[in-house]
Amino acid sequence: MAPHEEVRSGVVTSGIRIERKGNTSGVPARPRLLIIITLAERGGAQTYVAHLLPALVERFEVSLAAHGPGPLRQAAAEAGVRFIPLRDVRRPISPWRDVLGLVELVRICRRERPHIVHANSSKAGFLACLAAFLAGVPIRIFTVHGWANSWHPGRFYLWLERVTGLLATRVVCVSETERAHGLEARTCRNARTVVIRNAVDVRGAEIANPRGGVPTLVAVGRLKAPKDPLSFVRALARLNGAPFRALVVGDGPDRERIAAAARPLGAAVQLLGERGDVRELLADADVFVLSSRSEGLPISILEAMAAGLPVVASCVGGVGEIVVDAETGFLVPAGNEGALAAAIERLLADSSLRRRLGAAGRARAEALFDLPEFRHAHLELYARELAARGLPAVSP
Repeated sequence: MAPHEEVRSGVVTSGIRIERKGNTSGVPARPRLLIIITLAERGGAQTYVAHLLPALVERFEVSLAAHGPGPLRQAAAEAGVRFIPLRDVRRPISPWRDVLGLVELVRICRRERPHIVHANSSKAGFLACLAAFLAGVPIRIFTVHGWANSWHPGRFYLWLERVTGLLATRVVCVSETERAHGLEARTCRNARTVVIRNAVDVRGAEIANPRGGVPTLVAVGRLKAPKDPLSFVRALARLNGAPFRALVVGDGPDRERIAAAARPLGAAVQLLGERGDVRELLADADVFVLSSRSEGLPISILEAMAAGLPVVASCVGGVGEIVVDAETGFLVPAGNEGALAAAIERLLADSSLRRRLGAAGRARAEALFDLPEFRHAHLELYARELAARGLPAVSP
């Protein structure tokens, strides 16, 4: 018998235990699910995981592993999910640190012995899928929140994601556009790839009710590529005297460059840094803007649509699957500051247009991007993968 095989009630399993130690009832334990993500900080991938957790705890023994503090750690505590702090898994590429991170994840997989490892983000995706493979985890799921190779130059990230696609037993893409890109780049394979679009709590969102007066624009995202808040600020400088107030929510290494570009605009542009009250800010806003060079299926746009805001966004990745041009907002080419300014100016000048597009966006979010279907799709995926291997099943 292999070192990682155990006998429980006369059943031999390879790499997993069907029952908890000490379980003499003969009733199979719930399947064990280990979710791994690079960081616990605020971000789209972290929000995706936080939205998923409450649907899992009744059907699985769930653990969540991530590095550092952040809202995801609090979300795990609120859902009753055990949090495993990672020491050596970090965002920057560092050969020595990454080897230590791989060893750390292998040890966690061998200790936790999950039936499923679900990895999120490119860095954690590669390390977690490789660690799970080495530890004999039978089901290895990788969710792509945006292919890194689509905006990182060179072949390194392309190679990294191709290897991850080979190690994963299932790849989840958050948009059809990302799936098509992955198939073209050979970072995923058709038979092993599914699309589950991101979602938000649409019914629980507060509908925007701006106070009137000067229209408020809100942009939310990390101040670092592939986000492009610099183009947003530069577009504001092109507005032909239209009054506005712009709030830029988020932080990152590009903050100083953005602050310098915003300085000539004075108090009209405010860099708020990281905030925990984004929903409240959206509820007081008139327009949401997301300028990016690359995206998967941005949750920030879904949150804005759930709040009933019209959206101006770069037409990249899966954004065109969310925003319907001229119906729920306006799509502009990435990096085109003139087109971005023209779209913003059109909305600033017409309050009835803002209300019409915002209401249509809210209806679209409620119909297509609410949490129940998102959660059900993941439970169905897990159930299919478990059943295919004769492992303890869960009901979606």
